[in-house]
Amino acid sequence: MCFRPTTTVLATINTVDFFYTCDSHLTDRGFASLVEPPSPYELPKPEGRKVSDEEIKKIKEEWEEKQRKKKEKEKENSEKEKEKEKDAEKDASKAATTKSPPPPAPIPVPGSAAPAKPAHQKYILHRDVWAMRLGEHKKKRQTAAAKEVAPRLPGAPRGMPL
Repeated sequence: MCFRPTTTVLATINTVDFFYTCDSHLTDRGFASLVEPPSPYELPKPEGRKVSDEEIKKIKEEWEEKQRKKKEKEKENSEKEKEKEKDAEKDASKAATTKSPPPPAPIPVPGSAAPAKPAHQKYILHRDVWAMRLGEHKKKRQTAAAKEVAPRLPGAPRGMPL
């Protein structure tokens, strides 16, 4: 934005548009505002809409039905697991005689741990700066369209005296 060397980039959510800006511009209130992430300890504010008793009963019945189905599936799964454990014990006793040692675990290299996902700060551009940015993009699109159309337009008449 100000042509100072920087590593700070502002981008749209889907990174269609981006530009580099210095840290001094980010602290300028007329340029951009920092968006504070919501605290995980704050409860969302309820809307003014009230729910009828019929809707509450209907949702409660659906939830209870889902819970019953879940318990039935858990019982079936526990029975299947018991059968698998019995089969696994039989197979383990057979495989114990021909079992090979497990491969050694890889040795971790220092500094090669998976990097944590960086938490980026989010900013909202001031509406005038955003409007300038949109104007620049519109102007670029218009000039590109004009260059595309220009060769197809007829030329000015030549050779006619005034």
